[in-house]
Amino acid sequence: MTAPAEHPPARLDEPARRVALAAVTDAPLDVDAHADLVGSRAAGAVVTFSGVVRDHDHGAAVDRLVYVAHPTAVRVLADVVADVASRHPVDAVAVSHRIGPLAVGDVALAVAVSAAHRGEAFTAAAALVDEVKDRLPVWKHQFLADGTDEWVACP
Repeated sequence: MTAPAEHPPARLDEPARRVALAAVTDAPLDVDAHADLVGSRAAGAVVTFSGVVRDHDHGAAVDRLVYVAHPTAVRVLADVVADVASRHPVDAVAVSHRIGPLAVGDVALAVAVSAAHRGEAFTAAAALVDEVKDRLPVWKHQFLADGTDEWVACP
């Protein structure tokens, strides 16, 4: 019996590290469409993430929200996606952040990552989500069920 490999087996080709999509849009997001953009023959894993508007925040009922983007948001998102793709052995990434009015249940952030192995895809997808939340100049104006509103993560 052989010992398990410490690292995934070598690929036939280097990871493409292709940015399939980096978009800030007011259109509804389709995570399956993002997954379709990143698939490849070399990809043994496609990991997706849907950031969905929830009906609560810090104990308060949320009715709806509006995402507002700084004019540099598209450029910043492209930089974030390219940066993460360059640091991870991925084949392709697709990321979109929605702006404008969103209802509970709408997808606000769609991420898809393909890689040769699941661990690589999961790690890169998690890094993308974290860095988008940290670096993207998009702010959330949240409208609560009690009639009040608040800005979240807005400097």
